[in-house]
Amino acid sequence: MTEKTFKTLDDFLGTHFIYTYDNGWEYEWYAKNDHTVDYRIHGGMVAGRWVKDQEANIVMLTQGIYKISWTEPTGTDVALDFMPNEKKLHGTIFFPKWVEEHPEITVKFQNDFIPLMEESREKYETYPKLVVPEFANITYIGEAGQNNDDVINQAPYEGMTDDIRNGKYYDADYKMNKK
Repeated sequence: MTEKTFKTLDDFLGTHFIYTYDNGWEYEWYAKNDHTVDYRIHGGMVAGRWVKDQEANIVMLTQGIYKISWTEPTGTDVALDFMPNEKKLHGTIFFPKWVEEHPEITVKFQNDFIPLMEESREKYETYPKLVVPEFANITYIGEAGQNNDDVINQAPYEGMTDDIRNGKYYDADYKMNKK
């Protein structure tokens, strides 16, 4: 795990995180650049879902504290507050009712199924939203560099986050080790 002090937005961009919410859900998240994020979900009601090139608003609130927010094609809204110097974050996920009732529809590589997400968003109930506000502990910080398509590059698998934390997933250049 990278040990550095985050001060600027540039310190944050290109960083790869693994974190576990207090409710036990485990997520992997990458600040790909100043307007795009990639992520994989390893635990929780939509475990197995992964996304590349999600447009997001990424800002530094104050030195070393960052807010990221976006709306997914599912209609899910996400707001994350990263405090990497403390290895903490707070996230709020606003799941539409249809995602709560049919999470299996979203558990796939979203990029290949955006029409299905949009169709489901129109077909099923949206409200009331399931609001999940949780604190999380950051368990991994990696310096992947910006626009590195090897960071989030395949579906999550059992033990993947342990492989990443144990240095088995990426090589010295932050490229995926061939399996």
